[in-house]
Amino acid sequence: MITRLRRLTRGSYGVLAGNMGARFGALGAVTLATLLIAHRHHGAAAVGIYTLLHVLPAVLGSLTSCGVAVAAAYFLAGPDRENAQLPLTLVAVALGGGLVGMALWIAISPVLGPLLFPGVAAGLVAFAGAAVVTRLVVITAKSCSQGREDLRGSNCVILAEEAMFAPVYIVLTLLGAGPFTAVVVGLILSDTITGTLAWRRLARKQFFAGAAKPSPALARRLASYGMRGQLGGMIQQLNLRLDFVILSAMAGPAVLGVYAIGSKFAELIKVVSMALTYVLYPEFARAVHDRAAKRARRLIPRSALVSAAAAAPLFFAAGFVITMFYGRSFHGSVLPARIILLGLVFDGVAGVVTGFLYGVGRPGLNSLAMGIGLVFTVALDALLIPSMGATGAAIASAVAYTATTVSLMTFFSSVNRKRTSVGLVADPAAPMARAPGAASAVQSVASPGP
Repeated sequence: MITRLRRLTRGSYGVLAGNMGARFGALGAVTLATLLIAHRHHGAAAVGIYTLLHVLPAVLGSLTSCGVAVAAAYFLAGPDRENAQLPLTLVAVALGGGLVGMALWIAISPVLGPLLFPGVAAGLVAFAGAAVVTRLVVITAKSCSQGREDLRGSNCVILAEEAMFAPVYIVLTLLGAGPFTAVVVGLILSDTITGTLAWRRLARKQFFAGAAKPSPALARRLASYGMRGQLGGMIQQLNLRLDFVILSAMAGPAVLGVYAIGSKFAELIKVVSMALTYVLYPEFARAVHDRAAKRARRLIPRSALVSAAAAAPLFFAAGFVITMFYGRSFHGSVLPARIILLGLVFDGVAGVVTGFLYGVGRPGLNSLAMGIGLVFTVALDALLIPSMGATGAAIASAVAYTATTVSLMTFFSSVNRKRTSVGLVADPAAPMARAPGAASAVQSVASPGP
C-alpha cells in the first residue's frame, strides 16, 4: 500500500496535486497578508497599495522583457534544451527587461503616484519601481525550474513568493515602518529573498553548468515566442477583470461588490486548469508532436471530468459559504457565482489544450482563443448589464469562458489535422533541433504563424 502511494505521488497525479497545493497555499498567504495589513492599519488604503504592487510591476516587467518568463519553460524543455547559450541568455533578457521596466516606472512615477497611489510619498512610489526587477527575477526563476523538470522547486517558488511577504512585513512594522513603506519595502525584500533562494536551487541543480555567453539571435527568438504567449496572458487578465470595470461604470460600486465576491468564489475552480497547464506545458514541449497530441487527447476527457467534479460541490456550497463569510447582505453573490461555474465546468479541458499549444510552439493560437472570449465578454456585458446587473455580467462571463474553451478545442483539432494532411513536418522536439544552428530552422518550420 505504501509503495503504491509513493508511486502515485511521484506520477502525474502527484505532480498535479503538488502544484494545486502550492497554488491554494499561495492564495491562503495572499488572504493572510491582506487581513494582516487591514488589521494593523485599520483601513483599505494599504491593502489597495499591496494589491496594485502585487500586479502592476509583474505586468510591466513581462512586457519590457517580451514575455521571457512565458518562453523560458518552452525553450528549456523543447528544441533548445541543450543549447549552452540559453541559461545566460534567459538571465540577460530578464535582467535587461527588468531594468528597462524599472526605468520606465520611475519616469512615469510623477503621474503614476497621484493617479494610483494617492497619499503615498513621490519618492516611495518611484522606489517601488525596483519591484519590477525583483518580480521578474522571481517569475523567471519559477519558469526555469518548470522547464528543467524541477516542478517541486517551481511549486516552492509559487508558495514562497506569496508566503514570504507576511513575516517580512511584520518585522518592518515592528521596526517602526509606516504602512505604505512596510508594504513597498516588504514586497521588494520578500521577492529578493525568494528570488535568491530560487536561483541558488537552480545553480545547485547545474543550471549554469557549461553555460556560454548570451546570444542576441536566441534572445530575439525568446522575445518572439514570449510576446505571442504574453498577449494571451494579458487578454486573459482583461477577460477576468474587464467585466469589473464595465459593471462598475454601468451599475455602480455596490453591484460590483456583490458580483466580485461571486466571481472570485467561482474562479477557485480555475486552480485546476492552471495547474494542468503548468504541469503539462514542459511535458508536451519535451515530447515529439504526435506523442504530445496523443497524450493530450487522452487527458482531455479526464480533465473535463476533474473540473466538472470540482465545480459540483462549489455550485451547491456557494449558498452557505458566501453568506457565512460575508453575511446575508451578499446573498446576491450566490446566483452570479453559480452561473459563472456553469461556464467553467469544463475549464480543465482549456488547461490541457493551453499546455499543448504552448508546448508545441503555438502560443499565438492560445492568445487568439482568449481574444475570442474577450469579444464575447465586452459584447454581452454591454447588452446584458443595463437590464440584468450582476446576473448579466455573470452570464457574459460564463459564455466567454465557454467560447474560449470551444475555440481552444477547435485550434487543437486544426493543428493536428493540418499536421496529418501535410505529412512529414519537422517536430519542435526532434533530435535535429538539438544540434547547434539547427534549432532556428526547425522553429521556423514547426511553428509558423501564431
